[in-house]
Amino acid sequence: MIVERVKSGIPGFDELVNGGIPKRNIVLLSGGPGTGKTIFSQQFLYQGLALGEPGVLVTLEEHPVQVRREMASFGWDVRKYEEEGSFAIVDAFTGGIGEAAKRERYVVRSIDDIGEFMDVLREALKDTKAQRAAIDSVSTLYLTRPVSARNVLMQLKRVLSGLGVTALMVSQVSVTERGFGGPGVEHASDGIIRLDLDEVDGELVRSMIVWKMRGTKHDMRRHPFEITDEGIRVYSDKVVKGSVVRYE
Repeated sequence: MIVERVKSGIPGFDELVNGGIPKRNIVLLSGGPGTGKTIFSQQFLYQGLALGEPGVLVTLEEHPVQVRREMASFGWDVRKYEEEGSFAIVDAFTGGIGEAAKRERYVVRSIDDIGEFMDVLREALKDTKAQRAAIDSVSTLYLTRPVSARNVLMQLKRVLSGLGVTALMVSQVSVTERGFGGPGVEHASDGIIRLDLDEVDGELVRSMIVWKMRGTKHDMRRHPFEITDEGIRVYSDKVVKGSVVRYE
């Protein structure tokens, strides 16, 4: 059976997942602070827009104005896509407080109300006819109630996958944590990409590994990547082993 794939648009990454992420997969993008999770998810969305694939970004930890500014710094100006209706930002950060927030179209008034959150997300996805989505970060949804983490993730998965959306869900972990962001979270996802920032011979090195990806073969080695002025670039021809970065 032919697997429908979504091209990430991130140089070097698709080689790790046999040509692209399987369509409708809900992928957990996990890592500690400074590892590039937000940039990866925004780049995934913008490259989709450039390919004619509408998208939705849910921001739970930053003001939408700041998000647009950060994306523009990489050359990813999403305003024209918002104006034409192929891209939307769901504001789940401000609660509608502030003059700038009042101009946002999709606003979650109370993040504690998961039902409202799902309704606003569903509306944005349908209005844009989204094919891609990113939620930054899902950790905010369940940190205060870890027992419900799996339930929240499953609700998200049903909404996103049900509408045919391929999505990245950013998950925060501490620097020393070996997991992916919470009890049961990894089981609710179709894929897991782990981003890390480690000291190698006195220098900080960013690396990633595809921990799992349903529906496709994937690379099982750790590869270095860097954040450039144009976003993330993955070096699929190099492997991080212990304290050494090796070329294949």
